[in-house]
Amino acid sequence: MDGVLSQEEINALLNDPGTGTAAVADSELSDAEKDAIGEIANISMGTAATTLFSLVNRRVEISTPVVSYATWDDIVAQYEKPCVFIRIAYTVGLDGSNILVLREKDVKIITDLMMGGDGTNTDGELGELHLSAISEAMNQMMGSAATSLSSMLNRKIDISPPKSDLVDLAENVDETKIDAFLSGRFVKISFHMEIGDLVDSEIMQLYPISFAREMCAGVTETMEMDTKNVTEEAAPAPTPAPAPQPSQPQMSQPQMSQPMMGAPQMGQPMMGQPMMGQPMSQPMMGQAMSQPVNVQPAQFTAFSSGNTGGYQPENIDLIMDVPLEVTVELGRTTKSISDILDFGPGKIIELNRIAGEPIDVLVNGKYVAKGEVVVIEESFGVRITEIVNATKKEQQ
Repeated sequence: MDGVLSQEEINALLNDPGTGTAAVADSELSDAEKDAIGEIANISMGTAATTLFSLVNRRVEISTPVVSYATWDDIVAQYEKPCVFIRIAYTVGLDGSNILVLREKDVKIITDLMMGGDGTNTDGELGELHLSAISEAMNQMMGSAATSLSSMLNRKIDISPPKSDLVDLAENVDETKIDAFLSGRFVKISFHMEIGDLVDSEIMQLYPISFAREMCAGVTETMEMDTKNVTEEAAPAPTPAPAPQPSQPQMSQPQMSQPMMGAPQMGQPMMGQPMMGQPMSQPMMGQAMSQPVNVQPAQFTAFSSGNTGGYQPENIDLIMDVPLEVTVELGRTTKSISDILDFGPGKIIELNRIAGEPIDVLVNGKYVAKGEVVVIEESFGVRITEIVNATKKEQQ
C-alpha cells in the first residue's frame, strides 16, 4: 500500500472519527489474502487461456497477475477508451460477481478468429454480433475457470451466462448500471495477454473486496482440511489388543470303567480316528486331500493370417446424396499483369490446349476423367471418353 487514503476513506474519518479507522482496516485485504487471491486468479486465468486457445487456434499466453486496489476514476483514467465490460455472476458455491475488462480491438480480433478469420478484420464498429461472440467465449473460458475454482474451494462452483457491454469511459458513465460494487473501492487484478502476434495488451478482473475475502477464506479452509487429513493419515494406527485365545478343553484322565481315549462313543467315530473297516494308515481327514484332481492343458484358438470376416462391408449408400462440384476445364494460360490490364471486348486469349484435344473433368478439384464438348439442344455438355486415375495424372 502507498499509505495514501482515498476520498471515501477521508470522508469516513471526517464523518465518524471513532469508527472510520476500523472501517478502513476492515476494507483492506491482508498480505496473505492478497497472495491467495492472486494465486486463485493465476490458476483460473491459466485454465481460461487453455480454453481460449481451443477457440481461436492461436497461442495464448497470460502473465502472472498483479493484485491492487482501484476505484472507478482509476479505471477511467488508466484504461483505453472504449472498452468491453463482461460481467460474470456466480450462482452456485459463491455469492457475488466480477468484471472482466477487454479492449475493443482485442474483442474484434478474438471474435474474428472464432468466426474463421485471420484476426485482421477489425474495421467497423463493434456490434451485437461481436458482443454475443465474446460472451460465448467468456462463458466457456470462465466456465473452465469455475471448474478449477471448485477444486480449490472443495465445493461446486457455477456461473450464469456472462453479459457483455461496450462502455465508452470518456463519457459520463453511471458505473452502478454495470455493477454496484464499482461505485466504491474494489480489487483490481491485472494480466498481460498475448494471442499469437495479433494481441499484446492488458486485461483486468475487478472483484468486490468482500467477494475476494470470501474466496480467500474458502481456500484457507480447504488447505486446513487437507493439512488435517494428511496429519491423520501420517499418525500411526493404534496397536490392536490381542484377541483372547479360546480356552482349551481339559482332557479328563481315562478311568478303568470308561473306554480308552480314541474309542468311539455313542456309535460315532471320534475326529482323527480311523473308521471301522479302514486301515490305520489312511487317516479320515486326509482322504479329501489325497483324491486326484483332473488337470487338463488350456486350449487356445489358432491365429489366422487371413481376414476373419468380422468386418462388415462398407455401406456406400450412406454417402450417395452428398453433393460434389463437377468442373470442366477447357484450358489454361499464364499472363502478366500488363497483359491482363489490356483485356477488353473482342480480345482473344489463347489457351494451352489444341483444338479437338480432350478436355479435363474435375470433381471437387480432383482430375477424374477426359471428355469432349457436345451441344445438347441449347446447352453445352461433356461426353466422357476416358476415366483417369488422379494419382497417375499428378505423377505425369
